[in-house]
Amino acid sequence: MEPDSAISMPSRYPIRPPRQLSWVNLSRNLILAYQSLGVVYGDLSTSPLYVYSSTFTGKLHNHNSEEVIFGAFSLIFWTITMVPLLKYVFILLSADDNGEGGTFALYSLLCRHAKFSLLPNQQAADEELSAYKYGPSSQVVSSSRLKMFLEKHKRLRTALLVVVLLGACMVIGDGVLTPAISVLSSVSGLQVTEEKLTDGELLLLACVILVGLFALQHCGTHRVAFLFAPIVIIWLISIFSVGLYNTIHWNPAVVRALSPHYIIKFFRETGKDGWISLGGVLLSITGTEAMFADLGHFTALSIRLAFAFAIYPCLVVQYMGQAAFLSKNPDHNLYSFYDSIPAPVFWPVFVVATLASIVGSQAVITATFSIIKQCHALGCFPRVKVVHTSKHIYGQVYIPEINWILMILTLAITIGFQDTTLIGNAYGLACMMVMFITTFLMALVIIFVWQKSVVLAAIFLIFFWFIEGMYLSAALIKVPQGGWVPFVLSFIFMIVMYVWHYGMRKKYNYDLHNKVSLKWLLGLGPSLGIVRVPGIGLIYSELATGVPAIFSHFVTNLPAFHKVLVFVCVKSVQVPCVSPEERFLIGRICPRPYRMYRCIVRYGYKDIQRDDGDFEDLLIQSIAEFIQMEAVEPQFSSPEISSFDGRMAVISTRTSSSLISSEQEGFDVGDSIQSSKSLTLQSMGSVYDEENPQMRRRQVRFQVPSNVGMDPAVREELMDLIQAKEAGVAYIMGHSYVKARRSSSFLKKLVIDMGYSFLRKNCRGPAVALNIPHISLIEVGMIYYV
Repeated sequence: MEPDSAISMPSRYPIRPPRQLSWVNLSRNLILAYQSLGVVYGDLSTSPLYVYSSTFTGKLHNHNSEEVIFGAFSLIFWTITMVPLLKYVFILLSADDNGEGGTFALYSLLCRHAKFSLLPNQQAADEELSAYKYGPSSQVVSSSRLKMFLEKHKRLRTALLVVVLLGACMVIGDGVLTPAISVLSSVSGLQVTEEKLTDGELLLLACVILVGLFALQHCGTHRVAFLFAPIVIIWLISIFSVGLYNTIHWNPAVVRALSPHYIIKFFRETGKDGWISLGGVLLSITGTEAMFADLGHFTALSIRLAFAFAIYPCLVVQYMGQAAFLSKNPDHNLYSFYDSIPAPVFWPVFVVATLASIVGSQAVITATFSIIKQCHALGCFPRVKVVHTSKHIYGQVYIPEINWILMILTLAITIGFQDTTLIGNAYGLACMMVMFITTFLMALVIIFVWQKSVVLAAIFLIFFWFIEGMYLSAALIKVPQGGWVPFVLSFIFMIVMYVWHYGMRKKYNYDLHNKVSLKWLLGLGPSLGIVRVPGIGLIYSELATGVPAIFSHFVTNLPAFHKVLVFVCVKSVQVPCVSPEERFLIGRICPRPYRMYRCIVRYGYKDIQRDDGDFEDLLIQSIAEFIQMEAVEPQFSSPEISSFDGRMAVISTRTSSSLISSEQEGFDVGDSIQSSKSLTLQSMGSVYDEENPQMRRRQVRFQVPSNVGMDPAVREELMDLIQAKEAGVAYIMGHSYVKARRSSSFLKKLVIDMGYSFLRKNCRGPAVALNIPHISLIEVGMIYYV
């Protein structure tokens, strides 16, 4: 962590309003509970399509007595009760991070309450963010031996990040496997009709549905979200009704199997075959992770209400009905769901099942996009195009490159396996790995965030790891029968993440150890030894303090430079979202005559960097506010050289009153700067505007208020800032080439010169990712030998 000091202005951004048990609050949660049925529970609610067929496969097919079937139902019932209901609904949903859930939310909480973070450019000022202080105060946490031990050893902190990324990779694996097993299971109902489709025709139909599903992703979930909840509700009513009918019609005695005594009977009769069949039973809880991962779109109460009063009873009755049907028809376990549907309602249920499987797949694909976005925020994934698909539902994103990669992988899995049992082996293993990792992170949260005893965390960990370990061990047995898929997918994505993170760290460390000396800059004088021309130069760097080495490259190679220089650092912090009022951190580099400033722009791991065209204006307002604050705040009046870089202030752009602004729609930049730009450059700008009409931005002109009591030096500096803004803004970036030193090992050369270089060339450039207008961009090449 880099030391700095910050002056924070009072934030009017509330963390969370106090909970009020009112009719308004209850009605809001009921509406959210209704909406969550379509987004959160699509995958979990479609599990009855394939659970029994995956459980009674292999040698367990020979054990088809009533007691074994009842024992399988008892296992399913208690699994749903212990994991989704007890672990997630009652415990995990309380461990939110400013309302956000998922493995990254748990990791973010841990990093804020203990020094586990590996993000390179973190500052003490980040801890003043309102979202950072969410939850129990970290200041009262005692420095336990466990905490000190983990903070002391960097390898353990790295191992923790690797565990989190492994969980993320398994979620990405879910994004590949869920559409494959859901769609293939739903269309397999056509195999039980009188006019059976061939395997090839069934596969072709599944592939057409999958291609359509991925092709529609660019529209965004919100386009068809109003259909999702009704589809899942109709689906839940259908499976509840069919389950209740089968229970009454075939074998009401199945109710006795709610007793855990039948689990003992199950293992006593089946032995090792029963243990192996747990790989099929665990499919009954696949999709449970979405309850926690999608928490940010809803509330914990709404998700709890939806599960307790809709999902849980419907699933239990459906599994009970299938068990009652199988107890009298044990030979129908291959397509037990569709065989158990009464003939008059078969086709309506089939259509709803297909639609519900698509809804379930959609939710997991959306979650995959969100996970990759969060990996990128941690500096562990290459830059990709992120499209915000909804103005109303925050955090729903679409990533085109990942979408098509997922589609190709899903089609490959579907065509390659053509069997829901094999895909189920892979799918169950991926889901159980995510749950296993989540349990471990939750145990750490109990200790470091909730500040409970290590004994309580150990009880939680041992209890749920025992349950999940049983299922995980059974799933690992099936690695040769399809279970290898999530490991291969995770290995590929982990390699990509490691190579990118390693290359970024090496590049950052090079910048950190080769910063320009402040004494050297002061020795050059306010002119920096070159001509200072009108305009603002925004110099982008990953450094949060100090001047990057590339700046000396500019000064020594360019004959002139802008009169106002701003060093811009865009970085991620360990919170879900940063309020606009706290986004800008402004400071000064060198004394006032140099006109050199620093701006740190902070984003949370779920924030979207939108191109709304206001960045330049907000930056000017923030710097102007800082200039006036500096004149009255005694903290900034120190003449010491050390104070020229490091002292920064959080500037609220919404309350800025230092400048008077006026807007002009469709204002031509060339009109105001005829004297400072050549005719050639003006014509280039007008051609660019004609070719890119969507990039024509509203122009804001600033004026210094006629305040009689304003310090003349402050007024002069504000005037220089406004004149520089009207002269034009240039974005300056280093076009870096990272290479390994000649003395480096072969493995390091392989990672840097081939792996990292390949990823940099094939991912989005930093200028595009930061929404920098191409016509205003200046790039200077520089080679990094790391």
